[in-house]
Order: sequence, then structure tokens, then C-alpha cells
Amino acid sequence: MSVKSASEARRPAALSPESVGLLRVAVIVVSLYIGAQMVADIASLKIGLVFTLAVDMGTFIYPITFTLRDVAHKVMGKRNTRVLIVMAAVVNLLMALYLSWSATVPSDPAWGLGEAYRSVLVPVWRIVIASIVAEVVSELIDTEVYHWFVTRITTRRQWLRVLVSNSAGIPVDNALFAVGAFGWTLPWPVVWQIFVFNLVIKYAVTLISMPLIYVTPDREHWDE
Repeated sequence: MSVKSASEARRPAALSPESVGLLRVAVIVVSLYIGAQMVADIASLKIGLVFTLAVDMGTFIYPITFTLRDVAHKVMGKRNTRVLIVMAAVVNLLMALYLSWSATVPSDPAWGLGEAYRSVLVPVWRIVIASIVAEVVSELIDTEVYHWFVTRITTRRQWLRVLVSNSAGIPVDNALFAVGAFGWTLPWPVVWQIFVFNLVIKYAVTLISMPLIYVTPDREHWDE
């Protein structure tokens, strides 16, 4: 075998245009998924009033992660989606740890915003832990229901698989977060308001974001 032929044999095969497209979609979906979770976790530090109802302000961005998870499952498969869910939780935990550490570093007196930084961005660990646990548990449930739907029910009606899987994960996420983050610290009527309002918003975002499932072709094999 010549040197040239040996070099060609070691050269990795070029990806097909379809594979390149799927890889690009996967990179975009993973970035949006983790980014949306981080923004939602920070925004959840504030409890706002919307239509006179108490709501954590991460509610309006976080629900889209359920549909993004479905798109990731469609592009990358079940195993890789599980890894994505766990790694998103790790990233959120590292973010909270870093923000907590950064608040302990003495502020430059000329800056003058050290106390404001601490009061806004220092994590409330009860909320952080409740958020991460709720995210992991609910998104893994979403994964199992989505996989069950496409392997046991039908690969058609993609909008329905999103609706069914999100409908399974969202109430679990809502209950774990509302009770874990705010139970026994806020009046229970307020916790109930947060639960109900979050539930309505999350289902509304599910309906709005369902078309995202059509951004990429379906998988040929669903056992991965």
C-alpha cells in the first residue's frame, strides 16, 4: 500500500449534507435548551405579580425547554437527550456556585454596586435545588413518555407526541418546584397561585412552541 493510499484510508469519511444539517440543528437545540434553563433559573429569583397572581418570573421562558427537549430527542436520540438533561442540571448548579462565590469577593468601592449584586444574584439554595430537581425529574419523565409514544403508539402526528409528553412532565415539574422552592416559606394560597398560574403558562407555551418539532426530519430508528 502506498503512502498516499494509507493516508486516504485513515482519513475520516466526509459527512453527508443530511448529517451536517442534523449536527447543526443539534448544536442549536442544545445551546437553546441550556441557555433557556439558565435564564429561567436566574429569573425565578423574582416573584412577580401578573394579573394580580403571584408567579416566578422564570415561568415565561422555562416551558419552551420541554419542546426543545423533544426536538433534541428527535435529532439525537434517547440516550443523548438524557445526557443533555443531566449536563444542563450540572451547568445550572455550577452557575449557582459561581454566582455564590463571586458575591463573596470584596467589591471595588468605586463600583458601588456590591450590595445590589449580592441582593439580586446570590442564589437562594432552596430555589436552586428545587429548580434543578424539578427540571431533571420532569424532563426525564418527558423523555420516557416521548420515547414510549414514538415506539409504541405512532411516529405520525408529531404535534401530538409533543403534547402528550409535555403534559406528563409539566405538572411534575410544577409541583416539585412550587412546593420545594416556596412551600413553608410563602403562604400556601400564594404557593397554590404560583402552581396554577405556572401550569397555565407552561401549557400555553407548549401549544405555541409545538411547531418547533417540525424543524428537522424524523429519525429512522427510535431505539437509541
